[in-house]
Formats: sequence, C-alpha cells, structure tokens
Amino acid sequence: MSATLGTFLSELQPDWKIVVHERLGDVGLESSNAWNNAGTGHAALCELNYMPPAADGSVDPAKAVSINEQFQLSRQFWSSLVDDGVLDEPSTFINSTPHMTFVTGEKDVAYLKKRYEALRTQPLFSGIEYSEDSRVINSWAPLLMQKRRKGEPFAATRVPAGTDVDFGAVTHQMFDNLRTRGVDVITNREVKNLKRLKDGTWRAKYRNVIGGTPGYINARFVFVGAGGWAIKLLQSSGIPEIKGYGVFPIGGQWLKTSKPELVAQHQAKVYSQASVGAPPMSVPHLDTRVVDGETSLLFGPFATFSPKFLKQGKVWDLVTQVRPHNIGPMLKVAVDNPGLIKYLVGELLKNHAKKVDSLRDFMPTARDEDWELLDAGQRAQVMKKDPQKGGVLQFGTEVVAAKDGSIAGLLGASPGASTAVSIMLELLRSCFPDRISGWEPRLRELIPSYGEKLNERPAEAAETLGATSATLQLSA
Repeated sequence: MSATLGTFLSELQPDWKIVVHERLGDVGLESSNAWNNAGTGHAALCELNYMPPAADGSVDPAKAVSINEQFQLSRQFWSSLVDDGVLDEPSTFINSTPHMTFVTGEKDVAYLKKRYEALRTQPLFSGIEYSEDSRVINSWAPLLMQKRRKGEPFAATRVPAGTDVDFGAVTHQMFDNLRTRGVDVITNREVKNLKRLKDGTWRAKYRNVIGGTPGYINARFVFVGAGGWAIKLLQSSGIPEIKGYGVFPIGGQWLKTSKPELVAQHQAKVYSQASVGAPPMSVPHLDTRVVDGETSLLFGPFATFSPKFLKQGKVWDLVTQVRPHNIGPMLKVAVDNPGLIKYLVGELLKNHAKKVDSLRDFMPTARDEDWELLDAGQRAQVMKKDPQKGGVLQFGTEVVAAKDGSIAGLLGASPGASTAVSIMLELLRSCFPDRISGWEPRLRELIPSYGEKLNERPAEAAETLGATSATLQLSA
C-alpha cells in the first residue's frame, strides 16, 4: 500500500518531498513478503466468500465483479510501470496461474453451478469453465482427483486468466524506483507517535532501531501503512475518526512442498469452502507459488494465535489498543463470534499430521513427509462500532482518514495487496480533493479505464485484458 501510494504521488506530484520510515531492516518483510500471504491476484475468480448464497439460495455476482474491477486497475497500473521501467521483467513478480474452485457434496456442487451460471455472462469472467467430470478436472489439476472416493459428488470451475503475484517483489521494485527519484526510504526507524501541530501539519516522532537515537519529522500529509500497527499510530494521532475501532490478530501457517513430481502435477490456485465458523481469510486453498523463480505448492492457511499485531510485533499489542471508545465494540464482537473462537481453538490443537489430513480433502494422496510447515503473516482483522449490532468483525480492508485529509491509515487484510491500486486511488480522491482533477489526465495514462467500469463495456474489457496480458507476459 505504501509503495503504491508513494509511486502514485511521485508520478502525479514529482516536486513533493516524500520520506518513508520503515521499522524493520528492509521493506516488505511483513504482510507483503511472498511467504506471508497466498500470492493470489484476488480477482474473485475462485474465492467463494465474495458470492455467498442468499437465504433463497440465489447468488449475486455484484461483489465479485467489484473485486475483479479493482484488480484490473492493478493490472493496468503494473503494466504502465513495466512500460516505464519502474517494474522489472514481469515474471519477477507476476505469473499466469489458473484460478479454480473445487467443492464436494451435493449442496456445494449445486451452489457452485449457480455461481458459475451467474458469472459466465459477466465480461470480466469470460472464459470461466465448469465441470463435474472427473476426467476434465483431472486434466486441470491431477492432484485433486487421484484416489478420490467413488460416488462422491464434486465439481470445479476454472479461469485460465488467474495470476500468482509476488507482492514482496512488487513492493521492493517500487521502493527501489522511488529511491532513484529522490525519495528517502529509511529503514530501522520506528515511528512512535503522531501529533498534530497548531498549523495543521503533523509531527512524527521516531526512534532509530540501531542506537536508539530519537528524532522527529514534520509533514503536511501522513499515510500510516503499518499493517496491524496502523491502529496504534492512528490512536496516537488523536483523530476522532479512529474512535470505535479495534483489531483482532489472526496468524497463519502453510503446508509447503517443493518436490518436483508434485509441483509438476498442480499448476493452479484451487479454493474451496471455508469450515463452519472459519473467517473468510482461512478458506482452504492449494496453490502454485512462484517466488524468486522457484515453483512450489502451498496449502492452508491454518490459523494460529498471537497477541502481536505483526509477526515482529509485541506481545502486549492486543491489550494496549484498548480504549474507552472501543472496548464496547470489541466485547460485542467476542460475544457474537463464538464460532470463530471455536474455530481458532480447533486450529491450535492441530499438529502436523492433522494438518496434512486437512490437505487430503484436496489431495487424497498427500503424504506427511512430503510437506513442511511454514509460518505465514499476521492479519489484524478490523473490529468496529456498529449502530445496530454494537460491534462487528470485518474481514476486508478499510481506510481511516481525518476529515481534513491530512492523515490516513489502512486497517484490515484481504483482498489487500491485490486491490492496493483501487484503494490508493480512493485515498487520493478523499485526501486531495482540490488536486485530483488536475491529476486525472496522468492517472488515465497510467490506468486507461480510470473512472470507468470495464464489466459494463465488454469490448473494452476484452481489449484491456488482452493488453495487460501482453505487457505482463501472461498466457491468458
């Protein structure tokens, strides 16, 4: 998010001074790191949580289309950055990987077929395929079908245009380019406090991690892209807009294998239904990953719990966020989500063997010794005040900004990085309303469909998908 915003601002207002403070020794080591997220280019091609069935069993494609529209903005922006030499060879950060959904059981098969029927006429989902034929599904992803029980109902959808994205590489390449443009990217510097000054500007007090030297910097605009720690810094700022917000950290683990004979048989990201009570971010999926040129498979995520808001956070993070204005909503979330608590406890009790048992729902031939456990990132899920319910747990992303637009921060997780371009465009509109009209010509150069809905223009959608596929060297 921070790299995306910095890149936008350097393109739109090159005369502005931009300074980046990063508390770790390098950028992109937390949520953006390739092994701390699934690397799915989230376009709602395979994720069922964007199209839950209604009470009458119907499915509405609107949310899925919206997520896809947002990802198309990212594809266009990255394509422009490749053309301009900001981003490196596309294969260093994005690779074609079909997106699939696989379900078992009569109820889920019936639902998946309804979902397919609702999506196949949408221009942005052109090319989606559906099958209940074991031979067809085996040709798509052989590991799913080997030694599967006879008579078991199953179905799958497949979209060849899916992608695997190394968001850590995108982050690094953007920041490397910003450095060449004169942006100060300072690592090992932890921002401790944000204070509004009398003239309306902000003072960011920091401490250098090496040596402990304190200091401060004044700024007219501040973006807090600090993952789970964003809430702590936004609370320190004192802006009223952060009142009522809290976050609940959920960690994760993957099962990983790089065995060539397994990797060769699975070239897709395959999502399924979440367990009862599980949060959307814990939907099980078996994924092809390409990181630093090496292909491997990940399965998960399995939830873990730590009170830290970041992998390299502090054990008292969960407690020190509590304020009089957010304790009520947080307690209401705890009362209203017993299923989540039960799910987390169940996940924590799973050992390696039990986790491989879960993998066998996808891959019946999975062997314990072929897979290793890998720790994923921390996700700080948003808890917020709600007029009707008192407090709700939210699994998306949310920008919290001061009324005057002088400070903004990002809370939440998935679909996060995939839709960073859309989220930062919205931030530009809300925080710089007096400048956005002057920036729009350049924004349209960077993102040709800026301000439009591709799904409402089939010909333009096809042209844009084709153009970005060519630039990003994608096969579909």
